[in-house]
Amino acid sequence: MKINKIIVAAALLGCTSMPALADYPERPIELTIPAGAGGGTDTSARKLALLLEEKLGTSIAVLNVGGGGGSVGASQFMQAKPDGYALFATWNSPLTTVPQVQNVAYTLDSFTPIASTSETAYTLCVHPEFPAETGEEFLAELAANPDKYTYGNDGIGGTMQLAAERIFQARGIKAVAIPFGGAGETLQNFLGKHVDIYGGSISPVLPYVESKEAKCLVVTSAADVPALPQAAGLESLGLGDKETLLWRAILGPKGLDQAIVDKLAAVIDEAVNDPSYVEFLASKGEVPNVVKGAALGERLKAEFDALAVVSKNLGLAK
Repeated sequence: MKINKIIVAAALLGCTSMPALADYPERPIELTIPAGAGGGTDTSARKLALLLEEKLGTSIAVLNVGGGGGSVGASQFMQAKPDGYALFATWNSPLTTVPQVQNVAYTLDSFTPIASTSETAYTLCVHPEFPAETGEEFLAELAANPDKYTYGNDGIGGTMQLAAERIFQARGIKAVAIPFGGAGETLQNFLGKHVDIYGGSISPVLPYVESKEAKCLVVTSAADVPALPQAAGLESLGLGDKETLLWRAILGPKGLDQAIVDKLAAVIDEAVNDPSYVEFLASKGEVPNVVKGAALGERLKAEFDALAVVSKNLGLAK
C-alpha cells in the first residue's frame, strides 16, 4: 500500500503541468499594445483579441502604452510575469528598428516569441508627373540625380527609412529623407507636394492611387502586391534579398512556459486564418502570416541584424 501511494504521488508530481495547461487560461489576459488607440497595430490587435476571447474562453483586456516608437510599451511589458496572462501585441519596428537608434531597456531576448499574425509591404510612390512609369525607371531616375529627390518616411531611423535605404544603398542611390510622424503625416505632405516621394504603408495611399493623384512604383516586398499593379516587387528588380515588411506579432515575457507558447500559437493561428479576420486584413492591404515560436525568434534576429547594417551605413546607429 505504501509503495502504491508513493507511485501515485510520483505520478501526480510528474503530471503537475498537465492540469495547469488544460485549465489555462483560468482568468482574464492583459494584452499590451505599445501604441495609442486607433492606429494600425491597435485596430488589428483588438480585432484579433475578440476572436482569441472566443477560442480561449476568457476575456482579454487591452492596455495601450504608447511612446518612443513603441519602446515605452516594450520596456514596461518586459517586467510582466511569465505566467501566460500578460501578452504583447506589437509591430516589428519596436523590436528590430528602434533599438538601432535609441537606447532601450530591452533586447530581443527580453521576450518569448509566440506567433506573428499579419504582414504588408511598404511602398514608394510619386506624383503623376514624375519622369518614371516603372520601378526600374524610378530607381534609375534617382540614381542619375543624387540628392535631388526627397522622400517622406516614418521618422529618423524608422522602419520605412531603413526599408528604403536598403534598396537605395544597393543601387548607389542618394535621396533626401524627410521624417514625419507616421504614414498619415507623410501622405499629407506628399499630397501637398512638400516631398517628392511618399514612403509608407500601402492602405493610406490606395485611394490616391485609384484617383490617379499618386503612382506607386516600388514595394518593399520581394513579391509584387496585387493592390498596386504598377509597383515592382524587389524580386523583379534583382533586389529580393532587400525585402523589408511591416508585420505584427504576439509575444510573451521572457521565460514563458513552452506548453503555453504552443497552445497560444495554435489558437492565434486559428484566429488569424478565420475568414472574418482574413477579410479584415485584406481591407487594410495586409495578409495573414503566422510564424511560430523559435522560427519567429529567428525572423526577428535576421531582420535586426540586416537593419543594423543599414543603420550603421547611414550613421544612425546609437
